[in-house]
Amino acid sequence: MARHNIVFGRDQAVQQGGSAYSGPRFGQAAQSGPAPDTQWSSGFGQQGGDQLEAMYARPAATGHDTGRMTMRDALNAISATLGVIIVVGFAVAMMPLALGLVAGDQGVQAGLALAGVATLVGLIGGLVLSLVNIFKKQPSPILVLAYAAFEGLFLGGLSGTMEFIYPGIAMQAVVGTLAVAATVLVLFRVGILRTSPRLNKIFMVAMVAYLLFGLVNIGYLLLSGQSLRDGVLGLVIGGLAVVMASYSLVMDFEDVQRSVEAGTPRKYAWRLGFGIAVTMVWLYVEVLRILMILRGND
Repeated sequence: MARHNIVFGRDQAVQQGGSAYSGPRFGQAAQSGPAPDTQWSSGFGQQGGDQLEAMYARPAATGHDTGRMTMRDALNAISATLGVIIVVGFAVAMMPLALGLVAGDQGVQAGLALAGVATLVGLIGGLVLSLVNIFKKQPSPILVLAYAAFEGLFLGGLSGTMEFIYPGIAMQAVVGTLAVAATVLVLFRVGILRTSPRLNKIFMVAMVAYLLFGLVNIGYLLLSGQSLRDGVLGLVIGGLAVVMASYSLVMDFEDVQRSVEAGTPRKYAWRLGFGIAVTMVWLYVEVLRILMILRGND
């Protein structure tokens, strides 16, 4: 509107001088109709009508067109992150078996050694990159996928080693993890599982207690060579950890739902993928730990 407002000095009649003014002058009668070169002429009106009709005929802009996150964006980021973990983890876990088929017992030992190295590298790298992704203001797809690769090394090395000690345990842990995650997802979709401020406070207190117990267990393990997470106590702590991981998964699902509804920028889908990956890794480790205790007591 300001482009045609004489008050702001942007009208063509002002910019081009009085000669451009085609309206009635002082002492002259007004023309019977608009000048043919003005915007109110019939030719321009017809063109404007066609343009308006074309604009209304266009399809509505989607979240992808506006740069806002859609459910597809969130699912793509989550699938890519979990996919990297699965692919890398499977490759590392299969190293003892693959090298064993090639070089026999020596190949198995070499594969176990490589799995141990992968576990350590993945543990350290995953911890560092998890802190980087948590405190980074803007999510980075490269850093999220790099974190997933390190977690794949960690889980693959751990699973390959445990598979050698307890044959079949890795597949049992995968099935158990997927069963828990699928149950949580279904209950969330039907509206049974939801978070609340009170439950969030309980969850945070339980998380602090869980981390403190983990630190105490590490110190006790270094001093005595034994773990506090064995036997009945280990099963109880593992069960509580699975419950906490399941509640964390509900929080992740709510984050996805809120982000899509609020139209969050698309790049934040990678932060959602990172959050779900962290929870799934935690859940898998806890299920695997419970199975190790049960198999060890046989």
